[in-house]
Amino acid sequence: MELNQQNELNTTQTDHEYGGSEIQVLEGLEAVRKRPGMYIGSTSESGLHHLVYEIVDNSIDEALAGHCTDITVTINPDNTITVTDNGRGIPVDIQPQTGRPALEVVFTVLHAGGKFGGGGYKVSGGLHGVGASVVNALSEWLEVQVHKNGEIYEMKFSRGKISQEMKVVGKTDHTGTTVTFKPDPEMFETLEYSYDTLHTRMREEAFLNAGLRIQTVDLRPGREQEDDMCYEGGIREFVTFINKNKDPLHNEVIYMSGAREDSMAEVAMQYNDGFQEVMVSFANNVHTPEGGMHEEGFRRALTNALNAYGRKIKLLKDDEKVSGEDCREGLSVVISVKLTEAQFEGQTKAKLGNSEMRTLVNNIVSEKLEIFLEENPAVGRSILDKALMANRAREAARKARESIRRKTALGGAAMPDKLRDCNEANPELTEIYIVEGDSAGGSATQGRDSRFQAILPLWGKMLNVEKARADKVYGNDKLTPVITALGAGIGDDFDLNKLRYHKVIIMADADVDGAHIRTLLLTFFFRFMRPLIENGYVYSAVPPLFKLTRGKTTRLAFSEEERDAISAELRGDNPNAKVEINRFKGLGEMNPHELWETTMDPEKRTLRRIELDDAVRADETFTILMGEKVEPRKEFIERNARYAVNLDY
Repeated sequence: MELNQQNELNTTQTDHEYGGSEIQVLEGLEAVRKRPGMYIGSTSESGLHHLVYEIVDNSIDEALAGHCTDITVTINPDNTITVTDNGRGIPVDIQPQTGRPALEVVFTVLHAGGKFGGGGYKVSGGLHGVGASVVNALSEWLEVQVHKNGEIYEMKFSRGKISQEMKVVGKTDHTGTTVTFKPDPEMFETLEYSYDTLHTRMREEAFLNAGLRIQTVDLRPGREQEDDMCYEGGIREFVTFINKNKDPLHNEVIYMSGAREDSMAEVAMQYNDGFQEVMVSFANNVHTPEGGMHEEGFRRALTNALNAYGRKIKLLKDDEKVSGEDCREGLSVVISVKLTEAQFEGQTKAKLGNSEMRTLVNNIVSEKLEIFLEENPAVGRSILDKALMANRAREAARKARESIRRKTALGGAAMPDKLRDCNEANPELTEIYIVEGDSAGGSATQGRDSRFQAILPLWGKMLNVEKARADKVYGNDKLTPVITALGAGIGDDFDLNKLRYHKVIIMADADVDGAHIRTLLLTFFFRFMRPLIENGYVYSAVPPLFKLTRGKTTRLAFSEEERDAISAELRGDNPNAKVEINRFKGLGEMNPHELWETTMDPEKRTLRRIELDDAVRADETFTILMGEKVEPRKEFIERNARYAVNLDY
């Protein structure tokens, strides 16, 4: 026994010499196929879409250089992608270093491109010269046609290798590049493109490049659709789009831009009557979800400008100050910077690291905003009033928070009465079920594994936080138990390290009321505990809808389709066999044993992780579904009604 254990422990050890022959050099595009994640982030759906962005980015760089006005992205019937532009066309002449046509070099050699200086591009989103060759390496096949010098040049590849040398296949009267590729099934987990994902990204690009026309087309049978986007107003229209379901505080979008040497920055902003801040930033058209120096510069300048203006018009006393957060309540802002040597933190370009951009954005906003406020005193006053209200609400919230903290410290409200905690103290091993209603809470408490499962029943109607200010949230008796049980605080004080459970599972009935409770809870988590969702700690339990029994065999079904399939399977070769079908009425109707078996046993249950792909889209959805305005909600329901299923019968 001991010997076996010894062997098991040593499975990672090797017994042969480690010499020069063990060192591998990956030639050409092998490196990309070996480690795709390094180049496109992942081989999941997001990596699949990333391929398209890489090709489109090259076309956009042409637009930035002033040579391209039209880009079309097409999903073909067989899930291949075609990207067409009317730029200068990829060079086809001989590249001196390699002695091969430049077109071939761009698609087959890593770190080859026109973005390293040399005068081809002033600014670009491409930095490393790997985009086109990476797409080529990860495609089963790729074809490129270049319209240039009155000729059409064509070249074909397969998994990064040349399958057809470059040749002239016809005459043309315009310039541009067309790339068609099929992602490699050996590389990707899914090959199904989402039109919405591509369309959202392309719309973003159209906003960022005023006057550039981008078309997205879906040619798949039964899903045919197209959108044609061109925004002359650029990022001004982007802000209007973000605020379209909200009531703006001032009609005009505030727009500021400026340049220094080779860098330029533009900012568009508008306040609305809501309480949420939406900040979207870009560097060389690349979205920077984690912000960076350009956002930092903006925040600093906005706070200073509003405080200075408040003191000037005597709305603020000399020693009074509104915080940055107060200044940004209800603000939608888009920041776009262009620079020659962009430095991103990480390959996926999520955060901009150029410190000079902080100074540039700060100077532009400080100068231009001061002028705007001087010229528009009514707007200036309404913005400051909003910030002061936010300040007062924040003060009230702080007091409410303090009182919660004090109670906890004194042991008065240590844990909610209703919480049935688990024995395990390590948060990585524990999970909490937030359950609708006491009856389900009772069954869940009896059926759970108390070693690691905690139960918190919710009762009564929860607060819709989308329509409430922060101070209302802190003192709310339905939310306080959730805040206290999770233990990580709320809003700015939220600290993931203090989270008491690493799985927060919402368990509600599969009916309309259950869906409502789930949405209310998710709205609360999204607005006040966003890191919880961002880090993948929030789940939704999926209870079964039907129980099917034939003789001694019992099966569960989670949808009507599954019910029909299992029913047919249980009948087998006897179509008249009796299969008993019971519909679960709700969680409260299940006995503890059933609840454990179907919904809580880690071995058998189905959990759906709540993920956040796109914060702007999520913000928009929550505003539509949970906000004050009825019209957008009605529109949303009408548009999505065909996807709804009969939840309640």
